[in-house]
Amino acid sequence: MDRPIPQSRWNKKRILIIAGVISLFLLIGASYYLTSGARKFSIDAERLTVTEVKQGIFQEFISVNGTVLPISSIYLDASVGGRVEEKYVEDGAHLQKNDPIMRLSNTDLELNLVQQETQVLNLLTQAQIAQTNAQQVSINNRNQMAEVEQSLREATRVYKLNKKLFEEQVVNSQEYEKTANEYNYQKQRAALTKQILRQDSLSSKQKLHQDRETYKRTQSALRLMRRKVGDLVLRAPVDGQLTSFDAEIGQNKNPGERLGQIDVLTGFKVRAEIDEHYITRVFPDQEGLITIAGKTFKLRIKKIYTQVSNGRFQVDMEFKGARPQSIRRGQTLQIRLALSDETKALLLAKGGFFQQSGGSWIFKLDNTGKNAYRAGIEIGRQNPDFYEVISGLSAGDKVIVSSYEAYAQAKELTIKR
Repeated sequence: MDRPIPQSRWNKKRILIIAGVISLFLLIGASYYLTSGARKFSIDAERLTVTEVKQGIFQEFISVNGTVLPISSIYLDASVGGRVEEKYVEDGAHLQKNDPIMRLSNTDLELNLVQQETQVLNLLTQAQIAQTNAQQVSINNRNQMAEVEQSLREATRVYKLNKKLFEEQVVNSQEYEKTANEYNYQKQRAALTKQILRQDSLSSKQKLHQDRETYKRTQSALRLMRRKVGDLVLRAPVDGQLTSFDAEIGQNKNPGERLGQIDVLTGFKVRAEIDEHYITRVFPDQEGLITIAGKTFKLRIKKIYTQVSNGRFQVDMEFKGARPQSIRRGQTLQIRLALSDETKALLLAKGGFFQQSGGSWIFKLDNTGKNAYRAGIEIGRQNPDFYEVISGLSAGDKVIVSSYEAYAQAKELTIKR
């Protein structure tokens, strides 16, 4: 006789169903627990960065990198072209004003100088000949005038004598009229000669003046040509260091080509690049600070280059007061550029917490230091070191400023020591 086998209530299917239901409830509960804000989180103290909120002096500033440059640089361009014949110094040499740097040769320019000198010599010779001729003409004219005046005087004497004799009826009218005609002729001749001499004198003076002006202009052209030939020897315009010097023996240089530059070493300036976000907050005479070997030095903005390139603009800064002696051209300096005046404020050190909280809340430790709770805060200005706390914290409060990535959803932290 067959006997029925009793069936188990916990078969595989039922177990799976019950396990699924329990898992679902656990998931819902965990989700609620995590989002309800009631979650507590335990963390080792070594993983936290705790700082104290304090009252202090706050100044809004940004950190920018600057490059040390000479106070000024003078570019050396070829005023005349030519072939490099000789180099007197090498790149990096320290020069005094008018020290020779290199010598160019230019056959055409030197030939033009010889021709110009010959032209000036010819003009000078012609001017001297013209002046000699003018002097000879003047002498001849004076002699001619003397003869004319002598003839006039003689004709005047005879005329007056014959007039008296004619009135006394000693000479006849024919003789009297002859002397009168001679007198009138000599008088007109004298007047005409004087007029001719005056015109000749004016013409001679004008010609002499023109010759002198031509000679002066030619002399000026000769001086200019000599200066251009003199420019074949490149000289230092000021005291300084020769940099970026690019010339080799036998190389041809064109007029206007950049040959190098002289860096004036009497001082230094610092050229800094700043994010374009601050372009409206940067002004001339704005101050910055650098620290070198434990000493602080002041800088001020001298010039602003408003052209923006790759999201940045440049400023030139000069030292205000003492200048560090150890800096060198090309050195990079980190500058704290002030964007506001110094004021008293509640200071909160910067940290990774801002990435998760956005600065709207922070974990504040209780008096025991074993627990931390969320606290709503409001922050204002900031600099690379601190936030300015507007509300939510007081001086002496201890807060966690390290990253909250592992426990951003927690409401309360238990700190294990």
